[in-house]
Amino acid sequence: MWIRNLKRGVFLSVLSASFGFMFSASGHARTVHHTAPVTHTAVHHAPIRHAAYHHVTHERGHVIQCVAFAKSASDVDIRGNAIDWWYNAAGRYARGNAPEEGSVLNFRGTRRMPLGHVAVVRQVVNNRTIVIDQSHWGQRGISRDVPVIDVSPNNDWSAVRVALNSRNGAYGSIYPTYGFIYARPDTNSNMMLSTYRKAVQNPTIMAQNQTRHTGTEVAEAPDSITGRASSSLAYTDDAPNRSLR
Repeated sequence: MWIRNLKRGVFLSVLSASFGFMFSASGHARTVHHTAPVTHTAVHHAPIRHAAYHHVTHERGHVIQCVAFAKSASDVDIRGNAIDWWYNAAGRYARGNAPEEGSVLNFRGTRRMPLGHVAVVRQVVNNRTIVIDQSHWGQRGISRDVPVIDVSPNNDWSAVRVALNSRNGAYGSIYPTYGFIYARPDTNSNMMLSTYRKAVQNPTIMAQNQTRHTGTEVAEAPDSITGRASSSLAYTDDAPNRSLR
């Protein structure tokens, strides 16, 4: 009897241990399987990098308007659209119809560019030719060392042609201009006269004033430009049919 009870106890102990091992293995399997979605969740972070890349591409496409470029590339600081610069300069900056290095050539508004245009004069080649730097003219960017010719009958720079982006020396359409805005005070303004009198005592400023083009000689207008220079065929760096700022 005692031996029979002992065998029964051993049998129950072995049976209990077997069930315990089975439940433990099953629980462990469920635990490992439950952690799998964590790896899947981490994969969803990929779109964040895609959004950042799109933002950088947009910044690289930023366009510098002609007004912002003219203010940064010269000593003339005027607010408003380019078409308003000539009138907004009155009483502040000297204006005239003779080109000077560092001055701003102010284009009038036209049907093709109703807001006008401004460009910075970098070099005066002769009475009929200058070299300018500008932005947002014919292409979405800054153009440097661009030749411009005066085609006005009286050599007053009231009508100009801008060189095209080509190697054959062609020029674009004829564009009317107001003239040049100089990076010095308007001496006709009582408000600026006293300040200017103090400034001209500086030898450097006096030397700059002596380089002004005060002659009345009228240079002969350039020969008519045919072919690609005609307004109907002008292309590439001719002013586009859009509002320039």
